Amino acid sequence: MLDTHQNTKIICLTPVKNEAWILETFLKCASLWADQIIIADQMSTDGSREIAKKYPKVTLIDNHSEAFNEPERQKLLINQARLVECDRRILIALDADEVLVGDIACFVQNKLNEIARGSVLTFDWLNVNSNRRDYWKSKCKMPFGFIDDGSEHCGELIHSTRVPAPKAARFFHMQTLQVLHLQYIDWDRMQSKHRWYQCFERINYPSKSAIDIFRMYHHMYSYKKNIPILASSLSFYHEHGINPLQFTKLSEYHWDTEVMKLIKIHGAKYFRRIDLWNCNSSSGKSNPNLGISPNGTFDRALLKYLAATQYFYPNILLKIADKAIKIITCVFGVS
Repeated sequence: MLDTHQNTKIICLTPVKNEAWILETFLKCASLWADQIIIADQMSTDGSREIAKKYPKVTLIDNHSEAFNEPERQKLLINQARLVECDRRILIALDADEVLVGDIACFVQNKLNEIARGSVLTFDWLNVNSNRRDYWKSKCKMPFGFIDDGSEHCGELIHSTRVPAPKAARFFHMQTLQVLHLQYIDWDRMQSKHRWYQCFERINYPSKSAIDIFRMYHHMYSYKKNIPILASSLSFYHEHGINPLQFTKLSEYHWDTEVMKLIKIHGAKYFRRIDLWNCNSSSGKSNPNLGISPNGTFDRALLKYLAATQYFYPNILLKIADKAIKIITCVFGVS
């Protein structure tokens, strides 16, 4: 049964850990279309909590987990959203470095009343380049929204679907709304974060090859079609005096500190085939200062090969070459 003429609320769900670099912009934007914004803060130390408290639509809750666990924080957000009193909830799950763009005025006015409960909403995910003038579009349609029916949420440890997606759910692609992903507008920060992601993968998925980890977290260096950002897609925010692409450039990133902690726990050699050891930022600074590289001749050659070929990936010949290297590494136990 479709829902019409009911008390519908649009609720934005956002996990936060040290996102002060972009959080002010995010909350200015989200406050224009969300009825309520739920922030689950994971013990931020950079002023993120203080920023969140300034916005009247924000409900700030605590994520006390010491670990990175996406399903845990997603359930925390969804459970809090279900405490909001209303007849019908539209859950929109965005990270702090994402901005909803497009025909927002229509979205706010109509609130998708023609779409049944239990439906998943998918969006085009537009990755904005560091020049903040163009983007490349992710191949997958991303499930960032849900017309809530109380379904249980089951996620993955990392890169998890953020909202419930029941087996029998209908999927609706939002043609007039998109999500701008702003991670790449601070390229140095993105590199820092991806170094941590690679370490996380090495620890939690030890059977995953170093090649696959490298390819996954260097996809932004591969050939891609860049598309200009249309001024019309940002007009809703510009009319309210907001620049949705504004951010604060930081001199250092907490991800580097986290990487150093992991190296101290597991030892440098454990990460010898992870792309950590020649990580110079675009500003020319070594970031982080990891000291002497623990990798051997084969490891260094492997990382140089991966870096030199990433621009052309995925390419069938490169995939064959990658597979051959994996076999050689496994059979001969190259160390």
